[in-house]
Parts: sequence; structure tokens; C-alpha cells
Amino acid sequence: MSQQQLADLCQVSRQTINAVEKGKYAPSLELAFRLAKVFQTTVDELFQYDGI
Repeated sequence: MSQQQLADLCQVSRQTINAVEKGKYAPSLELAFRLAKVFQTTVDELFQYDGI
């Protein structure tokens, strides 16, 4: 799946998807749930929190 296809499914820009992939942007909770839905998984499985 291309970044643009994923962006379209999540209703965000391709640049947002690129920034999330590179770790330069922490997605909002809403976007995290949209991504998890697209990939048929949970937010916990999709993202790992390393703490502060």
C-alpha cells in the first residue's frame, strides 16, 4: 500500500503518513485508531510507547 493510499483511507495528507513512519510526528489518538482499523489491529499492537 502506498503512503497516498493509506493517507486517503485515514483522511490525512501523505506528508502526515510519512512523518509518522519516520517518527517525526506522534499521531493523534483519532489517527492512531484510524491506522489500527486500516491494518486490522489494535493501537497497542501498532504503536509502542517507550516512555519519557
